Amino acid sequence: KLCEGILNILEKDTKTSCQVACLEALRILSRDKKVLVPVTTKRNMQILMRLAKLDTVEDSLERVSEFPVIVEALKCLCNIIFNSAVAQKLSSELNLAAMLCNLLEKCKDHEFADDIKCFDLRLLFLLSLLHTDIRSQLRQELQGVQVLTQALESSLSVRWTEKYKAVEDRDRPPLSLQETDCAIEALKALFNVTLDSWNVHSENESHQFRYMAAILRHCLLTMGPTEDKTEELHSNAINLLSNVPVSCLDVLIRPLSQEETDIKYNGMNMGAIQVLLDFMEKRIDKGSSYREGLTPVLSLLTECCRTHRNIRKFIKAQVLPPLRDVSNRPEVGTTVRNKLVRLMTHVDLGVKQIAAEFLFVLCKERVDSLLKYTGYGNAAGLLAARGLLAGGRGDHWYSDDEDTDTEEYKSAKPNINLITGHLEEPMPNPMDEMTEEQKEYEAMKLVNMFDKLSRDELIKPMGVRPDGTMAPLEEAVSQYHTNKQDSSDSD
Repeated sequence: KLCEGILNILEKDTKTSCQVACLEALRILSRDKKVLVPVTTKRNMQILMRLAKLDTVEDSLERVSEFPVIVEALKCLCNIIFNSAVAQKLSSELNLAAMLCNLLEKCKDHEFADDIKCFDLRLLFLLSLLHTDIRSQLRQELQGVQVLTQALESSLSVRWTEKYKAVEDRDRPPLSLQETDCAIEALKALFNVTLDSWNVHSENESHQFRYMAAILRHCLLTMGPTEDKTEELHSNAINLLSNVPVSCLDVLIRPLSQEETDIKYNGMNMGAIQVLLDFMEKRIDKGSSYREGLTPVLSLLTECCRTHRNIRKFIKAQVLPPLRDVSNRPEVGTTVRNKLVRLMTHVDLGVKQIAAEFLFVLCKERVDSLLKYTGYGNAAGLLAARGLLAGGRGDHWYSDDEDTDTEEYKSAKPNINLITGHLEEPMPNPMDEMTEEQKEYEAMKLVNMFDKLSRDELIKPMGVRPDGTMAPLEEAVSQYHTNKQDSSDSD
């Protein structure tokens, strides 16, 4: 009854202060799903859309005194659409997404409309998240990628020196809280709209994504008002970069100009890549929520390294520098390599796979190189999944390998335990003082133990096929015998 009463008042032309008070009350009430039934009708949704200036195409945002009403109406719509499937369906019927894009255009040149822009973007994010048809409409009919990219560019105040190259002002103050929130909402909405966009078919699409990647590079080099807000901004930028076709990610690095003293490699500015690496390490150090917090940046870095040689070489120099001290296991220590190797045996399968894949790509998908840095025990899961237990390399082509082995590693190599990946002191052989009869007795004892475990189906003996994949032991042995017979020269 209270909701219906409020909406009846809002339908009439009342004072601005009265409208704001009513909308504030409705915003609080709209958090409760149980009271939304009277609100989620076509008439009442249209009342809120009118107050949010979404029903007028031509009118510009001139009366600043009305801005608090517009903001509160947008907040109400955010709550209602988030909490009500009926409202989500109505928003599609009422063409709400097109009206929001139109309102976003009106905000572009108005200096006091940042709050309106922020909640407009939040509503677009919610619609594209909760309604797949609206997501398609934004992408195909409303040029949503272009509209949202421009909103992001405006929030970050990007200035261009040349195509895909933004001005880097080191003395620029951090973004305000309002600017950061606007940028975050634009990033989240863009993420939804660009889902499934890994395959670029036209030159115009390629330009659009390169333009977006250039803005995201600027975003990674921009600081927010607080450390937490900066991390949230960078996290959403990384999520969106994961949707950018990998062929367009070369925009993240660019040739150094004479006046720049930024992080460089092979004549290229690697500032944005360094931010990604620092972000990855910070997320590893947090020690929780790896799947949500860590896998997007690891996946992005893996794809960058697989496709762009300069990025791979720069990252490998930091993550997998030439080995010198091999006295400790690869997973023991505080370096980035140690932290990533520890993740290779993580309980979460997704985290374990992407960490192993990242290191494998840094090693140019060569099994012997990966084992050198991680040890066979840590790499076994990846090698089994890829059918590479017998050695070899992955499917992707990389440039010729260079010899990066140090003299210290070469001298220690004969004594390195291949399973653990570190140098071990030679252990005395317990069988040296046994007679042949004792050795045979211990061997048969071990065979009988394995046989009992196998018969009780507690374990299943496995072997490696000639192609490097796992198979039950009997099948693997028979394949080896078959291959041996086929390759013999006998008649």
